[in-house]
Amino acid sequence: MSAIVFVGPTLPVEIAQKQLDAVYLPPAAQGDVYRAAQRSPSIIGVIDGYFANVPAVWHKEILWALSRGIRVFGSASIGALRAAELALFGMEGIGAIYQAYAAGALEDDDEVAVMHGPGEVGYAALSEAMVNIRATLANAEAHGAISAAVRRQLVGIAKQTFFPQRTYENIVGKMDDGGPAWRQELIARLLQHRIDQKQADAIAMLREIRARLEAGLPPAQVDFQLQRSLTFERLVATIEESSDPDPAPGR
Repeated sequence: MSAIVFVGPTLPVEIAQKQLDAVYLPPAAQGDVYRAAQRSPSIIGVIDGYFANVPAVWHKEILWALSRGIRVFGSASIGALRAAELALFGMEGIGAIYQAYAAGALEDDDEVAVMHGPGEVGYAALSEAMVNIRATLANAEAHGAISAAVRRQLVGIAKQTFFPQRTYENIVGKMDDGGPAWRQELIARLLQHRIDQKQADAIAMLREIRARLEAGLPPAQVDFQLQRSLTFERLVATIEESSDPDPAPGR
């Protein structure tokens, strides 16, 4: 039994490999889950994927994988979002972020989006995800490092900040009260209480996949019949015409 996992800025591959022996691929884009399913793994795990400049992974290709008996898990980033959207069809979500999307507490894609570097630098995150900011601010408040009013103010500022520009320095720098020294001290307090919820959820998913594989999980069973739309057929034709049958390498 085997697993293929799409991961990027959320979790370094060297850390992921310590949790689960799997084939690790770069963040998923449109068509990549279809390509992965052609390898017939037991499980496909989606953590990271593209949101903006590259077409995002389609719901239909995930449904196609499920219809072939491949279990599909999602967590942390676009994986959590897609899992919440496709839970009724059999995609399995893991972690607090997935649960928040599934419950409707989170709705926007930008909650998990980050700016990141290229594959040559391990897709290193260059901004902070909104879900991490929320978790960090809640943790800082719980430990008395900030007040509820400051937490609410920073959440509002962060949400109004375009996701590639979300860093603690930028967010705190937009506050009206306090001077430079006060802002630096506040940033230090926030970093001291930083929570990386995305990474925690990704690790939880990898551990769950490992446990399922060790238990010898059966193939996915679905109660829907996949309708192969014209747009899906066009995607399949494009993939099958490609000279490279494997999921795309880094972009």
